[in-house]
Amino acid sequence: MNKKEVLIGLAVGIIANTLGTLGYILIFSDLGIVETFEAAISQGHIGSLLALGAILNLVAFFGFLRLKRDYRARGVMIATLLTALVILYYKIFK
Repeated sequence: MNKKEVLIGLAVGIIANTLGTLGYILIFSDLGIVETFEAAISQGHIGSLLALGAILNLVAFFGFLRLKRDYRARGVMIATLLTALVILYYKIFK
């Protein structure tokens, strides 16, 4: 049962991060989604873009804590840590 709850939280965290990134692009960028990603990669700002998208994970994390869904909050935390590892990869190797 606990693994299922963590996986649900992980899925929510990944979805929240994706929606946060896309929302930031749609609201604050003059370019399209693909063009913004290409520009961010070429200019070395993909980490910043992903980090801004992860702000929605805060809402999901504290929402699960408020609802006493601690294992789902753990899943959101794992998704946030995976995002941090992706950002670290882009900062070191790109």
